[in-house]
Amino acid sequence: MTTTAPSGFVRDEMIAPAEPPHVRASMLGWIGERLFNSFGNATLTVLGIVGLAALAWPTLRFLLLDAVWRGTERTDCLAETVGHDVGACWPFIWAKFDQLMYGFYPASERWRPNLVYGFGALLLAPLLVPRVPHKTLNAVLFFGVFPLVAGVLLVGGVFGLPEVETRLWGGLLVTLVISFTGIVGSLPLGILLALGRRSDLPVVRSASVVFIEFWRGVPLITVLFFATYMLPLFLPGNWKIDGLLRVLIGVILFSAAYLAEVVRAGLQAIPRGQFEGAMALGLGYWRMMGLIILPQALRLVIPGLVNSFIALFKDTTLVLIVAIFDLLGQLRASFSDPNWATPATLFTGFAFAGIIYFVVSFAMSRYAMFTEQRLRAR
Repeated sequence: MTTTAPSGFVRDEMIAPAEPPHVRASMLGWIGERLFNSFGNATLTVLGIVGLAALAWPTLRFLLLDAVWRGTERTDCLAETVGHDVGACWPFIWAKFDQLMYGFYPASERWRPNLVYGFGALLLAPLLVPRVPHKTLNAVLFFGVFPLVAGVLLVGGVFGLPEVETRLWGGLLVTLVISFTGIVGSLPLGILLALGRRSDLPVVRSASVVFIEFWRGVPLITVLFFATYMLPLFLPGNWKIDGLLRVLIGVILFSAAYLAEVVRAGLQAIPRGQFEGAMALGLGYWRMMGLIILPQALRLVIPGLVNSFIALFKDTTLVLIVAIFDLLGQLRASFSDPNWATPATLFTGFAFAGIIYFVVSFAMSRYAMFTEQRLRAR
């Protein structure tokens, strides 16, 4: 009996080496490869450059080249005084700077908000740098101790500090207080709601669904009106809640409903095997969620979380409707000063506020991208 070898092909020589990858030798090479590698791309590039120049040049002229930088009154920002077309009236911003930053917070006590700003930056900076050790202690100080210390410093009434009513707060101080409190308070609540909506207990799941759908079904303006004017009607006659505190509660509940759906999307993206593996190790529900599931889920939804945080930061401008003057509210109030009534005052003020909102939002977005890349690399 003879055995025949199976038919097939056996290569008896080496495959020719592939060409080395193309390396861009200069910036011009990158531009030619990416922006002008075809007629269509070249046309779009030229149109984009023209459109950008058409928008950037007038903006640059208004903010910098034709802007007035020094002055003490409105006449310094008038074309008749300067002798040419006038751009931004920056003396208006310098004159109203304290009002835009602190509102009507007493001038003698403004060292307290400044101390809060410095304390917050001192704790936030090492928390954002991955190489700095003791992250757990840093997080406890920033999210646990710092809000209490900031509240005592800003409100006062203890330790010999004069009490400053929240109705005197305003400007960037109120914007940061509302956005920081909303982010810190709504994220844990949103996580609990997301877990509750996926719970096997019908009561917990139904309560979470009702809460989420209710708060997502009403606009934020309605929430602010209800928290400011309607909530006191449901409280006993001797109960009083500070106006800013009512707004903070409404913002936290409203934002938590949106964050819950973002977190739930991350939980649904985790493979079933991760749950089964955690249960096979004998981990309980909360340890499984805290050690295995939530770290992976939150990493997947970083873009959605940051998007919600940025939206919350910008939505603080709505508190003006309930007579709380944030940065934009103080800016609009400063426009009524006849001593600075010029054609450029309005545009200068909104440009200043827009720059602040853009810088903060862009910084959050870029740090989120950095965090995504670092976690993906691992």
